[in-house]
Amino acid sequence: MTLDNILEKIKKAKSIVLLTHENPDGDAVGSSLAMYEALKQMGKENVDVIIPEYPRTYTFLPNVDKVKKEGREENYDLAIALDSATIKMLNGWSNYFEEAKTKIVIDHHSTNTMYGDLNYVNPDSPACTQILLTIFEYFGIEITNEIGKCILTGIITDTGGFQYVSTRPETFEFAARLLKSGINVSEIYKKAMNTKTRANFELRKRAIDRMEFLEEGKISFTYITKQDIEEIEATSDDHEGIVDEGRCIEGVEVSIFIRETEKGYKVSLRSNEYVNVSDVCLIFGGGGHKHAASCTVTMPIEQAKEKIINQIKMQLK
Repeated sequence: MTLDNILEKIKKAKSIVLLTHENPDGDAVGSSLAMYEALKQMGKENVDVIIPEYPRTYTFLPNVDKVKKEGREENYDLAIALDSATIKMLNGWSNYFEEAKTKIVIDHHSTNTMYGDLNYVNPDSPACTQILLTIFEYFGIEITNEIGKCILTGIITDTGGFQYVSTRPETFEFAARLLKSGINVSEIYKKAMNTKTRANFELRKRAIDRMEFLEEGKISFTYITKQDIEEIEATSDDHEGIVDEGRCIEGVEVSIFIRETEKGYKVSLRSNEYVNVSDVCLIFGGGGHKHAASCTVTMPIEQAKEKIINQIKMQLK
């Protein structure tokens, strides 16, 4: 069984690196730190968590001070990729994964390319941390307060506060169990979902002012530029949640948010009911979930806007 094989590889490994995707969200950071705590509980002392940049929102999570921007020069015995559908999404540090003696992938994206030696992927799970909760229980790991906070953060953020259609009945059961064990669900919800930086607020204002509605109001579109980020003195994570502003408007099926970066334009898509935005992003080298996906493009913003909208239009009813 895959989990038995994964457990065997973990037990044998003397050095382990944990990796997740670029622009990490609550599920990516939560999964990494939950796994870090679980490995420590298993007696693994040589564990590196590599996340070059992560949103300030998640500084409340346990062991966040253990996160590193880069790993060691020597190859690791074991690399574990969490919440990442493809190897190229591994935060620019895919070399740590590729050069490790053993490679494990734990994920919940339907677009996962199964790039590990061992792959444990469940597309029916709304969050990677929900998968980890099942894995930890199978391994006999105690779900401590520290692990519980990380797991719940991932579940809350990747389900949009339990509002996305990906939320399953067992998701509420897991949340209830964590609540019973003493995890403060309301506090985590507030910190992960409802606390915003001033810079994030200012970027939201600009994005909302620019928002336009297309295809009889079924598509919303907005953007922010590098100039916006510089003028507001925002950091790389202050754009979090802006894409959801459009999705929340009556009649909108797909929300498009484009953010200018040093590498080009980061495109975030969200849909409400029937449009599969993951299929749209796959065309541009990205991916994600049916209702939440992203990609990076290097073409001019107006050209990117036109091409993305044309792809979305094919799915509109």
